[in-house]
Amino acid sequence: MNLRTLVWLIVFMMAAVQMQAQTRLQKWLKTENDTAYIEEHTEDITGRLYGSRKYTKFDIIDRKQKKDIMYRPNTPFNIGFGANYRNIGLNLGFNLPFINQHNDKYGKTKYLDLQSHIYLRKIVVDFYGQYYKGYYVANPEKVFGAEYAAKNPYPLRPDIRNIDFGLNVQYIFNDKRFSYRAPNLQNEYQKKSAGSFIMGGEMFFGAIKGDSSLIPSNMEDTNFLRDEHYYKTGIYSMAANVGYAYTFVLQQHFFLSLSFTAGLGGNVTSLFLENGDISRRVGLQFSNTVRASIGYNSSRYFAGVHYVGMNTRSGMPIPHTYQTFGTGNFRVSLVRRFALKKPLWKTKT
Repeated sequence: MNLRTLVWLIVFMMAAVQMQAQTRLQKWLKTENDTAYIEEHTEDITGRLYGSRKYTKFDIIDRKQKKDIMYRPNTPFNIGFGANYRNIGLNLGFNLPFINQHNDKYGKTKYLDLQSHIYLRKIVVDFYGQYYKGYYVANPEKVFGAEYAAKNPYPLRPDIRNIDFGLNVQYIFNDKRFSYRAPNLQNEYQKKSAGSFIMGGEMFFGAIKGDSSLIPSNMEDTNFLRDEHYYKTGIYSMAANVGYAYTFVLQQHFFLSLSFTAGLGGNVTSLFLENGDISRRVGLQFSNTVRASIGYNSSRYFAGVHYVGMNTRSGMPIPHTYQTFGTGNFRVSLVRRFALKKPLWKTKT
């Protein structure tokens, strides 16, 4: 056997192994729904009109002083439309000025928010990729005092920006009777109450930076964070999580879906101090993911409100202090499903 034949044989064997693994994965991901509970509409076109607000938040907490600084960006409420067919979905949202015309008091925020929530029958995947620039202090009375807050109700920090990436993958145990897709993608219809345990893992990276200290120099409490001032922080974390989800169904159509998972792991937090020093701490990471939906669902129509939010809590090198970072999406949806006489394209078997 010459070298060329050997190379081609290895390539063929690797391709065969890859195809076999892909086939096994597809079989594993496929669920035979209990039709008494789940009515599938992935072969229909699911069209929607929606309103949505994405958000992010960054808090600095001093437990000993029982005070915190809450930073928030100014994000709009978008109106849009979209559609799903099989595993493909597209949503287009628009910032309409007449809806967000009173947002100027919170300052200007530039942002790119690539949140993606992938709901398969057996697993759910959350991806976060974000850039925000321009924040305001959401609790000025606690930070600066009542007199200052009366004159400056929303102190602006246009210099603060963050970049973060997060990935959360969870396994759904009762995939035959419980559906995340029904309230969140609207391409399924859960007709009876059911729930499921959930288990998975997550990773997160975040960096927040300002042109000056993230701890304002004119704070009312000068002992906050032991008077340590830092202009940049970085967070790296990994955690395992576990939780439970349940959808209550009333009269087959009205539903309330609640899901909560808690995570525990490790993190490395860095503080870049104004004096040039870098302080790091390895510690525990706490996190949680909440999903909540309420509304009406049937074979053809859906109307509901749904929310998904993630929070992480990371200890800092300063005793009795920590930072929390959170992000999520609030959405209102009106949906109509359109049955097709034949598929748009054939599925390979």
